[in-house]
Amino acid sequence: MTFSPPRTSRRPHRRSGRRAAAVTGAVLTSLSLLAACSGPPRNEGGTVTDVHLSATTPPARGEIDSFSWAVYAEPPTLDYTVAFDYPQNTVLSNVCESLMRWTPALTTEPGLARKASNPTPTTWVYDLRPGVRFHDGKEMTADDVVFSLGRQMDPDNAAAWAQVFQNVASVTKTGPLQVTVELKKPDSQFPQYMATAAGVVASRAGVEAAGKDYGTTGGLACTGPFTLGTWNKGQSIELDRFDGYWGTRAKSKKAVFRFMTDPSARTNAMLSGEVDGGYLIPTESYARLRASGTGTLYFGEGLSTVNVNITNMQGPLGDVRVRRALSLALDRTGFVKAGLGGAGTVTNSLTTRAAWAAAPERTLKTAFDGLPPTGQDIAKAKALVEEASATGRTLTVATSSIGQDVSLLATAVQAAGTQIGLDIRLKTIAPNAFTALFTDPQAREGIDMFPLTYYDSITDPLDLLQNFKTGAYMNFAGHSDPEYDRLVDQATAVYPTEQRMDIEAKLQRLAAEQLLWIPVAEWPTALFMNERITGAPTTISYMYHPWAADVGAAQ
Repeated sequence: MTFSPPRTSRRPHRRSGRRAAAVTGAVLTSLSLLAACSGPPRNEGGTVTDVHLSATTPPARGEIDSFSWAVYAEPPTLDYTVAFDYPQNTVLSNVCESLMRWTPALTTEPGLARKASNPTPTTWVYDLRPGVRFHDGKEMTADDVVFSLGRQMDPDNAAAWAQVFQNVASVTKTGPLQVTVELKKPDSQFPQYMATAAGVVASRAGVEAAGKDYGTTGGLACTGPFTLGTWNKGQSIELDRFDGYWGTRAKSKKAVFRFMTDPSARTNAMLSGEVDGGYLIPTESYARLRASGTGTLYFGEGLSTVNVNITNMQGPLGDVRVRRALSLALDRTGFVKAGLGGAGTVTNSLTTRAAWAAAPERTLKTAFDGLPPTGQDIAKAKALVEEASATGRTLTVATSSIGQDVSLLATAVQAAGTQIGLDIRLKTIAPNAFTALFTDPQAREGIDMFPLTYYDSITDPLDLLQNFKTGAYMNFAGHSDPEYDRLVDQATAVYPTEQRMDIEAKLQRLAAEQLLWIPVAEWPTALFMNERITGAPTTISYMYHPWAADVGAAQ
């Protein structure tokens, strides 16, 4: 069996930021409910200090019957081809598995493929684990892998991960348990994305039997440690332990995910024991949860940066001096304290340092030394605005009640502009309209910039840096630099990590010079679990790692 992508396809929609990017109507609906429930951000207990990052939590001491978990929104679907956002992947990662697997330490290891080899620069061979069974009891074969990856490339699916497959020429069964992917050109990013939802394998028979209802009713026809149980629309999703799992059996017989759109209600549910835990803790609740005595608040690596996204280069922001002035005037420290609950770290880098974990010291110096300062310099910023003849010019920044990280950063940008002679106006829009900024150019009309939190889906700086290539999906400002494009293509084609990161360091410097996004802070992942349970990883690995299988009794 072979799947070859069509010659034409829809423009890929790839989710690459917090509550942002490829959005379906169901997502917009759920975010509308969030707007109705949450109201303006509130500070419920100050900020936290002494934040230490960990990769995981203490291992479970035994099995439990069930645990409950809070998620901020109901997934519109659990179809792996459109699993681009937090709610979907938090659940899906425990039901469906990929060819490779992200670990809590944010490294890649074998998943459903026991081995991945690269015999030529344009060939990737995946040898599959024998004896892996789908939830219906049938064994996984190479045909299922070819079919599953083919769905990502099918233009009729408008898959969120289609961009990952842009360099794929064919996916072919080359043995009962072997699949070969032929690339149009070398692509260092493709094999890394096989540890994300892009590399999920589902049963061909199961998906075809579900038809258009796949992902919304019935099972998911996957191989993970849990099966999809009861989905109570608008309330919860239940997962049941799969005792035929090829790996280590889950420690809990059931995992219940409750949809709780209101941040205060979510926090109160954790404090009362109504739910046992959750990720994506409201920043305004950090201190309250830490001091509660009912459980533990953990922080882990999130591969996430908070930025100001420049969307309009036709006005004053088309002059890099104005962008640099805003960067110099921003009170990053104040924002981290108020907007991120004290848990973030100010930064002058678009990429997190953790994304460069494999880089040698010389590469780190190139990537990070000499970046724009993080401290305020109002006098210099004001001079740059005057030099650009932009004093008194009007700019509009979008804001929303989607979270205080968004609303307070927009306010901080407005305050910075006021101090240096710019007239910055806030445009308050509902969460669904804010989310549309990532998918609809018309939604960005009249807006010059907006807050953006970006998380990497792989541990590689190119995941973010490729966004500034000419025509890139998230290059909202329409920036074009032939030298930058050349370096992106060059880095993509290089497999040796250190050699590739040397090129990526140059990209980081070029992006920093242009300030197409203004970097503000690094933001860790937050996790709360009450005293009853333990075992979940603290890092953003939970998006693609079967984390719920490790949750069990704390005592």
